[in-house]
Amino acid sequence: VQLQASGGGLVQPGGSLRLSCAASGSIFSINAMGWYRQAPGKQRELVAVISRGGRTNYADSVKGRFTISRDNANNTVYLQMNSLKSEDTAVYYCNADGVTYSSGTWHPRVWGQGTLVTVSS
Repeated sequence: VQLQASGGGLVQPGGSLRLSCAASGSIFSINAMGWYRQAPGKQRELVAVISRGGRTNYADSVKGRFTISRDNANNTVYLQMNSLKSEDTAVYYCNADGVTYSSGTWHPRVWGQGTLVTVSS
């Protein structure tokens, strides 16, 4: 499976962006999907995760500002980011946990390529 992330860019503080990440390949199901980010000089950190059933979990730093959602039929996960701050600047990575392929094989985790989000005036 491949994960293709898109939607990053330059936005002013207080602005909004919507990230998308689509999984392609012969997928039967995906357990959880999520977004992580890595700022310059820092470790990669969890931003938000959503289970197949729609249960969500957020980092404290983004609660109330970011919303994660997913489209199971199209194996796509979204991240709506509002009220962006300069400290949200990072490369954002999507991932898929517990991927079951149509062949029946299973993979614990797949990462997508990153998309850069820059929050600056």
